[in-house]
Amino acid sequence: MSTPILTRRRFTAAMLAAPLVTAAARKPAQALITAFGARADGVTLNTRAIQATIDHLAAGGGGTVVVPSGVFVSGALFLKPGVHLRLDAGAVLRCSTEMENFPRRRTRIEGHFEASFTPALINADGCDGLTISGTGTLDGAGRPIWDLFWKLRAAAPNPASFANIGIARARLALIENSKGVTVEGVTFKDSQFWNLHIYRCDTVLVKNARFVVPDDYPQAPSSDGIDLDSSRNVTIDGCYFSVTDDCIAAKGSKGPRALQDTNSPPVEHIRIRNCHFRRGHQAFTCGSEATVVRDVIVEDCRVTGAINLLMLKLRPDTPQLYEDIHLRRITLDSDGGRILLVEPWGQYADLQGLPPPRSTVRNVTLSAITGRFGSFGIIRPNPGQTSFGAIRVSNLRVDLTKDAMLVAEGVPDLAFDRVVIGGKPASAPPYRAAAPGKADPGYRVSG
Repeated sequence: MSTPILTRRRFTAAMLAAPLVTAAARKPAQALITAFGARADGVTLNTRAIQATIDHLAAGGGGTVVVPSGVFVSGALFLKPGVHLRLDAGAVLRCSTEMENFPRRRTRIEGHFEASFTPALINADGCDGLTISGTGTLDGAGRPIWDLFWKLRAAAPNPASFANIGIARARLALIENSKGVTVEGVTFKDSQFWNLHIYRCDTVLVKNARFVVPDDYPQAPSSDGIDLDSSRNVTIDGCYFSVTDDCIAAKGSKGPRALQDTNSPPVEHIRIRNCHFRRGHQAFTCGSEATVVRDVIVEDCRVTGAINLLMLKLRPDTPQLYEDIHLRRITLDSDGGRILLVEPWGQYADLQGLPPPRSTVRNVTLSAITGRFGSFGIIRPNPGQTSFGAIRVSNLRVDLTKDAMLVAEGVPDLAFDRVVIGGKPASAPPYRAAAPGKADPGYRVSG
C-alpha cells in the first residue's frame, strides 16, 4: 500500500513544480539589433538588420527590440503587434537623411491621408500594448532637411503658401490605431518633421520623454513635440519640450466637411501634467487641423520660454468645437509669451465653394497661474462664425513685462475672479455688445 501512496506524492510534487518551471521559461524575449548585423558606426544603413530583428521577434510571438549604446543609422522601420522597442543608455537611433530610405506610402498627415508621403522612422499600426522605452535617443538628424525646406520655400513663387509636405521629411514616430501605448524615457531629437505623432489611439501614456531641437537653430520647421491626432485618453506626464513649433497640439480634420470625416474622431480626455515647456510656439494648442477637442486638463506645469501658454486656432474654413479646456497650477517664468491666444488662423483655408461654417469655444478656464510673463493675450473670433461660451480666469497672480491687458472681442461671458496683475487687482467689466450694424468694439481689461 505504501508504494502507490509514495508514487502519488511524487506525482503531486512534480505537478506543483511544473508551473514554476514554465513561468521561468516564459521570460519576455529580447533581441539585440547587433545580433542581426546592425553596426553602431554612425554611417552604416541598418534598416534591414533592425527590421529583421523586428520580424524575428514577431514570428516568435513578440518581444523587445533592444538598441544598445552607439549610433545606428536607419530608414523607415515598421513595428509589429507584440514587438516593443527599448533604447538603452547611450543608444542613438538616427534617421538617414537620404530620403530614398523612407519609401513614400499612404500616410496620415495634417488632418488627412496623403496618398504618397514620407513614413516615420518608427511606424506602428495596430500595435496594442506597445512600449517604446529607455533612456536613449531617436535622432532625426534634421538640420540638412530643415535647411533644404527653407531654401525651397524661399524660392517658391508664394513662400507663404509653400506646403509643409512640399519636401520629403520623416517624423520620428507615428503610432496609429493602437490601445494601451506607453512611451517612456526616450529623447526625441532634431526631428525632420513632427516628433511623436499619435493617430487614432486610445489610452496612451507619454512619460518623462524629451523633445528638443538645437538652441542655435532659429526655426526648425514643423518640429511639433507631440501631435494628438483624433485620439483619446492620453496622459502626458513629466515631459520636457524645447522645440520651435507647437509643444503639444491637438489635431483632427479640416475643411468645411470636417465633421463628416469618420477618420477623424474627437480629441478628448487629455491630461498633461508635470511638464516643462522651455521653448516653442505654444505649450498646448488646438492646432491648424483641430476639429473637435474636449476635456483637456493641463496642470502642475511650468513655462520658462516666450511661449503662448494656450492657443486655440480658429480656422475660417472648418467647423470647430473646443470645450472643457482647463489650465491650473501653472508657473510662468519668462520675459515673453502670452497666457491666452484665441484668434483666426487661415494660412491654408479653403471653403471649397461652401458657406463659412460656425465654430464654438466654451468652458475654458485658467486658474492658479503665477509668476512673470510677457502679455496677457487676445481673444477674438472669426467674424460672424465664432461663438464664445464661458471663459473664466481665476486666482491668477502674475507680473507682465509687455502688455498687462487682455484684448477681448465678442466674448459675452468672460469673468475674472481674484486676478492680480503687477500687484494690482483686475476685474473684467460687463460685456458691452456692439451697436447694430457696427463692429464689436470689444474691451480691454487691465490691472
